[in-house]
Amino acid sequence: MIVTAMNLHPCGFYGDSKRQCRCSVRQIENHRQKIIGPLLDRIDIQVEVPLVDFLELTSDAVTGESSAVIRERFAAARHIKVQRFKSAKLTTNAAMGAKQDRECCQLDAESRGYLEHAMEQMNFSARDRILKVSRTLTDLAGKQYITGNEVFEAIRFRSPDRQGNQGTLHDGAGLSFRTEGRWIGSRPGAVR
Repeated sequence: MIVTAMNLHPCGFYGDSKRQCRCSVRQIENHRQKIIGPLLDRIDIQVEVPLVDFLELTSDAVTGESSAVIRERFAAARHIKVQRFKSAKLTTNAAMGAKQDRECCQLDAESRGYLEHAMEQMNFSARDRILKVSRTLTDLAGKQYITGNEVFEAIRFRSPDRQGNQGTLHDGAGLSFRTEGRWIGSRPGAVR
């Protein structure tokens, strides 16, 4: 596993609510082509992390899940994965081949629609990566079958490398996602 951090723009202020990006379109394109493009192509999960101000960072207020809860969820997901792959001798969802993809990543109509849209309208080519990340998200949720929420979230994790594409993914029930990584709608029960 590799974890990396990088600025999506040369100035480092992209997405900053307090400072404005001052990069030209040409600078951004050059930066992405030289540094980010080839690297991002090989990273399955990509997350934009906004700048956190000092007061928020040093606050004693507790938000979100505790590390213990997250650790338990990951342990449960690992157990599911070990049981699934014990005869195949695989250790990760990322290691699945085409046969395991077909067996372990079956999609319903909604999920298939999201994947089709991502591939045709948003120019995604990494279908197998989206499926494998969807499988992992499903395991983390403690569910057996991949749903539209997991496919949608997996597409979201691949979206920072689609900055130039202005496609929008809609689910027909109020949830939509632009390729820049910003939610523009929500529905109850949707993964956010």
